[in-house]
Amino acid sequence: MATLTVTARPSYAGTPTEETGFGSNPGALQMFRYAPAGLPAGAPLVVAMHGCTQNARQYGDETGWLQLADRWHFALLLPQKPFGGCFSWYDPAKAGRGQGEALSVTQMVDRMLTEYRGDARRVYVTGLSAGGAMTAVMLAAYPDVFAGGGVVAGLPFRCATTMIQAYTCMNPGVNRTPQAWGDLARAASPYRGPRPPVSIWHGTSDTTVVPANLTELVEQWTDASGADQAPDVSDTVAGYPHRVYADGSGRPVVETYQITGMPHGQPVAPAAEQCGHAGTYSLDKGVCAAYHIGLFWGLG
Repeated sequence: MATLTVTARPSYAGTPTEETGFGSNPGALQMFRYAPAGLPAGAPLVVAMHGCTQNARQYGDETGWLQLADRWHFALLLPQKPFGGCFSWYDPAKAGRGQGEALSVTQMVDRMLTEYRGDARRVYVTGLSAGGAMTAVMLAAYPDVFAGGGVVAGLPFRCATTMIQAYTCMNPGVNRTPQAWGDLARAASPYRGPRPPVSIWHGTSDTTVVPANLTELVEQWTDASGADQAPDVSDTVAGYPHRVYADGSGRPVVETYQITGMPHGQPVAPAAEQCGHAGTYSLDKGVCAAYHIGLFWGLG
């Protein structure tokens, strides 16, 4: 069970607003945006995607991303699947380069970069559950667009291609070799440069998207980035196991956090790190995924 702590609600200056003029929107998504007042040109952009039954404002609020946008001065894009729906991360027609929801998200990115004169070299993507699986889609399909990713309680890219297969991926999971996973990611785009580094988070008591998916995600993104599956750093953060995997040049390309005893959700730390607040899928575990993902990207 999550520990519910009564704390002050997070503070940020404004509220995400909906933008409708961002392109052809083949995935029929909604676009919500937020930027601190006086955001300078050249600021980073973070894309944060909600899980099933959530909405954009709720996810940005509960996870702490809205707070961090004010604290660290970046623009925040919150794509939304209408009516509390799930991103179609498993459907190749909706979750591939130049197609469907994936294309809609990149159209939103272009709109944000134009409006806020952002730095196209510092665009990052993260999400929870179906949003985490969609994050893996964006990293595979558009590695030339994103400088880093954060997958929370998510799934590997192309774990499934149908809804029935998606449930198998969630529980009990699908086991493939690192090369097989890496090949799926490499085949998703013509890009052959350095891959965006990925921060991967999972609760050890997650029965919705089982923890085996963390292992498969590590195998996919280490292989895609030319690293092996042996961690170069093994330590703890706030008492939780933390691993870092580097490529041959020593560049960290994957990190993992295993949140002991946590069920399905995203960890937050309203007291310890002034980041997020407890909600349906935002669990006060004394460590905030958004905060540490941002540090991994170099935002802090």
